[in-house]
Amino acid sequence: MIPEAHAPSRWAPTHPWLRTVRVAYAPGSTNPLLEDFAGRLLETLQSLGHLLHDAPIADTDAIITTAEFGVPHNWRQAKLFTARSVYRLPRTPGVFTLIHATPSELKRYMDHFTRVLPTNPPDPADYEFPGLLPRAYKTMFEQGQRGGPLLALARLLQSQSKSIRIILVVGETTPDYAYIFDLVGAHPKIDAGDPEHFYRDIALRMVTAMSTDEITNHQVLAPAITQETWASLKTPHAMRTAADRLGQRNFFTEMILISNLIHVPALSEAVASQYSEGCYATWEPEIDALIATITGSARPVEKDAITDNDLAVIVGVKPDGSGAQVRHVDGKINDPPSSESVEMMEMDAKLPRIFLPPAWEQAALVPVVRSKLHGHRGVGEYDPRKVEFVPLDLPYYHYPVSCATAAQASGIVAAFARSEALQNPHDPRQVIFTVLPGHGVVIAEKWVHGKQPFEIICDFMDQGELSIENLIPQGPMHYRATASGMRRLAEG
Repeated sequence: MIPEAHAPSRWAPTHPWLRTVRVAYAPGSTNPLLEDFAGRLLETLQSLGHLLHDAPIADTDAIITTAEFGVPHNWRQAKLFTARSVYRLPRTPGVFTLIHATPSELKRYMDHFTRVLPTNPPDPADYEFPGLLPRAYKTMFEQGQRGGPLLALARLLQSQSKSIRIILVVGETTPDYAYIFDLVGAHPKIDAGDPEHFYRDIALRMVTAMSTDEITNHQVLAPAITQETWASLKTPHAMRTAADRLGQRNFFTEMILISNLIHVPALSEAVASQYSEGCYATWEPEIDALIATITGSARPVEKDAITDNDLAVIVGVKPDGSGAQVRHVDGKINDPPSSESVEMMEMDAKLPRIFLPPAWEQAALVPVVRSKLHGHRGVGEYDPRKVEFVPLDLPYYHYPVSCATAAQASGIVAAFARSEALQNPHDPRQVIFTVLPGHGVVIAEKWVHGKQPFEIICDFMDQGELSIENLIPQGPMHYRATASGMRRLAEG
């Protein structure tokens, strides 16, 4: 890798934890532009110190492949589903699919989605595309409502190519720009005006994705919580109430079911059958634990209409950081928690604890943060007198990280550790948030007597003191003061 101290000053700062990755090129349908693009991308990766393989082998980290724009790809040829068996690999590497679109092709699709997305309820005929199932229209519509025409296009290309990470290269005979799509709906645009920067930026985004480790290897600790103790707790009911409140405010979009989009007879460990957006949790003093929603990849979960079976009890983080420590509850389903439970638990380790005052029903030493909410939404505006924004470290704005990773957890933990409102429990600001570019928002709420978990967050949403919107910044961002004293989102 190029040491940052010796890199040209025009380069954006990279994460200190990037590692050397091993990449193989295994093309599918291709053309001259994609062949040239792939060659230059591979040369750039090699110049940055990464290793190229002629074909995928046991320690390959990533496979770069290609697919045709707008054409469905048979899952039996899709590297995401077949690479492990075809190349006899011990695991499925990350797969990046290169797709080429001419400006006119891209415009035709964008114009189509721009025209049909405002129609509600959606017309199924507006979402009939090669390779999609007839019932896919609802998911396509929901995703387009959240992220606009570009996210609808991203979900279409992911479905047709049977790939999650896509690099859409736009140009006639040479690249003009590229979009990078991922699981959570990120769609940053990289301009090709400076070719050296163009290929370096894309290469480093790939390396960033491949340098992160998942934190979903959770550990179950004994003893289990008895049903009698569980029934006596107030937090499970508060979580169900919060689900209803968040649902009324349309905070969560509908779950993505792969089977609603495409026909893939046998999903492997390469991709979950469904994808549920967001996670939330609140502290339960009686058992000194965090009560959090479970992962949507375990089974379908509607985050705005949960039951006790959709909750998990988090009591710690494994020493190696690879997952959360949980306790099961007798007599209920105990599915794994969301990966975000790790970051939510680790936040408390960097922040003060407080004693609940006598006005509360129980005396307890608790984390300064009572409730935490992670969702794939943005914040357009906030009132700095009541809400604090905590920025991430600079590399996260240039090279975003994916969900379910240690890199995401460490970035969020570091941001909230710098919070003035949390480090000083007497600070009057009760809500604190940060935004992950291309991903979404994480919101923390302090303890306020007389308020239920998430009630302050919801009140601030209703009163305009925390304006939640669909727009999620895709790169550098800040909040600019307005004449009214609010802070308004400004990208760049």
